Amino acid sequence: MLKDQLQNKINSKTKPLGALGLLEEIALQVGLIQQTTAPFIARPTIMVFAADHGIAETGLVNPYPQSVTAQMVLNFLNGGAAINVFTQMNRLQLIVVDAGVNANLSHLEQPNFIQAKQGMGTVNYLTAPAMSMDLALSCIKKGKELVTVVAKDGTNCIGFGEMGIGNTSSAALIMHAITGTPLAECVGRGTGSNDDQLNTKINTLEKVAVMHQLHTLGNEPMQLLSAVGGFEIAMMVGAYLAAA
Repeated sequence: MLKDQLQNKINSKTKPLGALGLLEEIALQVGLIQQTTAPFIARPTIMVFAADHGIAETGLVNPYPQSVTAQMVLNFLNGGAAINVFTQMNRLQLIVVDAGVNANLSHLEQPNFIQAKQGMGTVNYLTAPAMSMDLALSCIKKGKELVTVVAKDGTNCIGFGEMGIGNTSSAALIMHAITGTPLAECVGRGTGSNDDQLNTKINTLEKVAVMHQLHTLGNEPMQLLSAVGGFEIAMMVGAYLAAA
């Protein structure tokens, strides 16, 4: 078996058995993923998807304005964010994707920036579903396409990130629906919220959960994504599926 071959190769190195701890477990895992006794990493890439959420315009779930999403995209492209430090230190390629930022970014022509806008942010899910089923499917298809292109360019190791003011609220709602965990336990502060803002965020999302009957959507992922998801979250779904 490949697992036994990999383990024997690790154990045969000049060292006490298990001396490298977690590193040995990772080596075994990577070999099994790549189905080879000589695993290697080629053109490692981080792909960050950015999009806006209609709920953010209300100010009920986020202390910062929606415009920060576009500002952070520019920050990524100018090398000024934490992800830039991380990718530079580890020699990773960084790709930024406009999945649906509520700003005109068509003037940006950096080679590591991809225009894939599905709309100027989602609909406010306090009043209606965040997106149509067709849009959700379009996002997933695009996410798959982007990863396929990167893989064809030689990348065999990819990670994903997201940027979008208000997207921790979508994440909390999705987590609540899928796992059945009480919503208050799924909701975090996000960035910069005080206690009052957190309470407002939880109360607002409780109303959303009731409005969209999220307790019925745990086994209906596409309906759930359409109801409270984001363009960047939906695109990441496709990206993860293609990467897997």
